[in-house]
Amino acid sequence: MAAYQFFKQVNKCFDRAAGYLTIEKGLLAQIKACNSTYHITFPLRRDDGSVEVIHGWRSAHSVHKMPTKGGIRYALEVNEDEVTALAALMTYKCAVVSVPFGGAKGGIRINPSKYSSSEIERVTRRYTFELIKKNFLGPGVDVPAPDYGSSSREMAWILDTYQSMVDSLDSEGCVTGKPIEQGGISGRTEATGRGIFFGLKEACDDKKDMEALGLATGLEGKRVIVQGLGNVGYYAAHYLREAGALITGVAEVHGGIYDDKGIDVEKLRDHIRETGSIREYPDGRFVEESLSMLEMECDILVPAALENQITVENAGRINAKIIGEGANGPTTSEADTILRERGILVVPDIYLNAGGVTVSYFEWIKNLSHIRFGRMDRRYEENAMTRLLEAIEGLTGEHFSEHDVKRIGKGPEEWDIVDSGLEDTMVTAYHMLHETARQYDTDLRNAAYISAIKKVTVSYQQMGIFP
Repeated sequence: MAAYQFFKQVNKCFDRAAGYLTIEKGLLAQIKACNSTYHITFPLRRDDGSVEVIHGWRSAHSVHKMPTKGGIRYALEVNEDEVTALAALMTYKCAVVSVPFGGAKGGIRINPSKYSSSEIERVTRRYTFELIKKNFLGPGVDVPAPDYGSSSREMAWILDTYQSMVDSLDSEGCVTGKPIEQGGISGRTEATGRGIFFGLKEACDDKKDMEALGLATGLEGKRVIVQGLGNVGYYAAHYLREAGALITGVAEVHGGIYDDKGIDVEKLRDHIRETGSIREYPDGRFVEESLSMLEMECDILVPAALENQITVENAGRINAKIIGEGANGPTTSEADTILRERGILVVPDIYLNAGGVTVSYFEWIKNLSHIRFGRMDRRYEENAMTRLLEAIEGLTGEHFSEHDVKRIGKGPEEWDIVDSGLEDTMVTAYHMLHETARQYDTDLRNAAYISAIKKVTVSYQQMGIFP
């Protein structure tokens, strides 16, 4: 489906939610509109000596909070409408989980698998240079992150380019998703998938909702099909499997694997890395038509690939009871109506895949504060816990082994603090959405947009632009 239609899908969801609120039309129009989009073109000299023109975009959708925040994707499908739509989703996503950023998004129209590492580096650095020239990059202006087709490697190049051009004490905060050694944060790689896990766990722990779906509470034993085994899909599947869910299907671009006894996602990922394809995986049944796996029977379907995967064409054939949207915009607004009428519980993208931006927020805070999480209090907490265990031993006469003292008295590492913050964010946001859905007698997606619109409205009112 065309990217322009994708942006229309986002705005349809916005308009539906806005209909529940009594907010001035001019303010609603301002919230919905994209603040600015920069289209960049520049030449790339390929390794073979040929020259190619590269197209890139960066959209800052809303500046009600600064800086703006959003990933940079590297894909042939990238265009202005897609980037604008994704920037809008970032605005609403940040608002839903109370992360104080405006929404932004970037993209470069290349297939990274067709370029050498040195070519991608040249593209990334030139793109960064162009953003800096137009004041579209900086820790207080706009802060990119990894997205589809990019990783910590590209973020490191962005940071290095920025630091070579801008003399700033806070320069590390110009981008997130960096390698740990360059100001990154523990847990960022897993963040989006782990956030999906926390969100689905909270949804499945609601007894009333599960009874309405004919399911038992909890993740234990639930059959899950995941579309996309990239960074997001892999970690979502990994943590769901750890919690006792059964990963019965994995769909990838070149087909899928189905096994009702459960798939070892670590083994499958290793196979894909070694062979470059999901084909010829020795366990389970190979499915030639990848999209058909969305229609297979399961308890939870996690579309974690690209937008517009569930449409009017296949929504009526979806055989899941819960859809956990790991990707941005995987369901069209028309398909969402069908799913809602069929009684399928949809946990929406602007909540469920907010784990990445949440931990990016923690990384940004770390960069601006210039201190690793846990550095100030970890030893203090360990010593305090050791003293408490010694006091218990003195009162009871019981003796704790050295192993127990180390286990119980261990102070939090950075990963522990980040993970705790992510879990708290996802749990708190889910209950807020659930309460909003109950208050307005609506579904979770509509509740998420209602919540986002209300929060952004307050920000604009505090700015004094609207009464």
